[in-house]
Amino acid sequence: MKARLQTSLGQQLVMTPQLRQAIKLLQMSTTELELEIAEAVETNPLLEWAENDQPGLDAAPGADERPNESSDGPDEPGERSAASEDDWAPGETDWSSSGGSGSFDDDDNGSAAERVAETETLADHLLWQLHLSHLSARDRSIGAALIDALEEDGYLREPLSAIAETLLPSIHADEAEILTVLHQIQRFDPIGVGARSLGECLQLQLDVLDPQTPGLALARRIADGPLERLPRSGVDGLAHELKVPTAEVDTAVQLLRSLDPRPGTQIGELAHDSYVVPDCVVWRQGGVWRAALAGHAGPRVVIHRGYEQMIRRCGESDAGYLRAHLQEARWLLKGLEARGETLLRVMRCLLQQQSAFLEFGEQALRPLTLREVAGELGLHESTISRAIARKYVRTPRGTLPLRSFFASGIDTDSGGEASSTAIQAMIRRLIDDENPRKPLSDAKLADLLKTSGIPVARRTVAKYREAMNISASHERVRIA
Repeated sequence: MKARLQTSLGQQLVMTPQLRQAIKLLQMSTTELELEIAEAVETNPLLEWAENDQPGLDAAPGADERPNESSDGPDEPGERSAASEDDWAPGETDWSSSGGSGSFDDDDNGSAAERVAETETLADHLLWQLHLSHLSARDRSIGAALIDALEEDGYLREPLSAIAETLLPSIHADEAEILTVLHQIQRFDPIGVGARSLGECLQLQLDVLDPQTPGLALARRIADGPLERLPRSGVDGLAHELKVPTAEVDTAVQLLRSLDPRPGTQIGELAHDSYVVPDCVVWRQGGVWRAALAGHAGPRVVIHRGYEQMIRRCGESDAGYLRAHLQEARWLLKGLEARGETLLRVMRCLLQQQSAFLEFGEQALRPLTLREVAGELGLHESTISRAIARKYVRTPRGTLPLRSFFASGIDTDSGGEASSTAIQAMIRRLIDDENPRKPLSDAKLADLLKTSGIPVARRTVAKYREAMNISASHERVRIA
């Protein structure tokens, strides 16, 4: 059953209630997850906190973090049992000997303001995916205009002609071109965003389901037209209109009801005083980067065995009540297990792809997209997006958002790719080393990057510089 749930969580096969709960849990931050489980324990008598795991008994976040037992496999042959001087393991706080540009910052001892969680709106979430896509610069500009026009529930209610007007005079695009970009955005997470009607929103979500899903074909027919008549006609009336058995219509309607009619609300801003709580911990042991879930990443709850045994002895009505809550408890535990396994798989993949980033910093960050990670793990892109949304990892470089391991890229003269984050780090380093009396212009920065094998245009340098909040050269002039 666990394998089936994980497969469903990764590929979104059949939208069962337990799968919807698993997807919901996967997208939650650690803080949201703790609140969700605390509420479940309060309302479900079949759930209880594991011993010594009640809220309030844990130390402050990060104060004594130890990874769960699900570490990154056994030690390789020949690995040292104790960490060497250049290794870092969870719990160590004296990193003063590290030094250099890669010096380790103990986020536990830092300012509390540095641990305030970043707020993320639906637009932020979509723009991040847009910049990781393989679209052209023109299509990205069109995509940004479309995302800006979306409402909070994720729907696009502005006509495409109005979007075309907002792009003028820099971009002249007809509605067909804008529609093509819109179809790309509709494939972003959350599925169904960018829809122009309820029927289209549901159709987008139906498109990612397994073709063998019961009632799928009929659900598509209903979403394509008769959906708006369902409240008035009911299942029986719809069955008569479509000339299909009532049981088949009921199955299709249940499938439609399991979908999210307002997908944009899945992404919401965190409270302004929310704090970063790392979901994973990574460390280096014997020269190998390892990952594990943080000790508090998944609050430990168990099934109350007393109430479970009571089911066999109580009356039928009481037994039915307890069985329903027992099923909910089992779904929650399986969802938590699937969440942890998915998050850990993604984190290990990121370590494999971006180990140089942890070793040498942003300049070593290689281009990496959601599609690449999804393909390597055999999961859906939206699953990867949910798995990293508002998730953080504690590293020797501090507590970082998982999103920082991803970056778009451009081709280099050597035939490879350089990530946009790495290019920004190079620009910052060049500006930090410039002559304060003769600051480097954007054109000069572009020339210096080209000598390093990274052909970027002056306007691209200007865009990256502005993204880092660095002033133009004429505003950086200083008298030494």
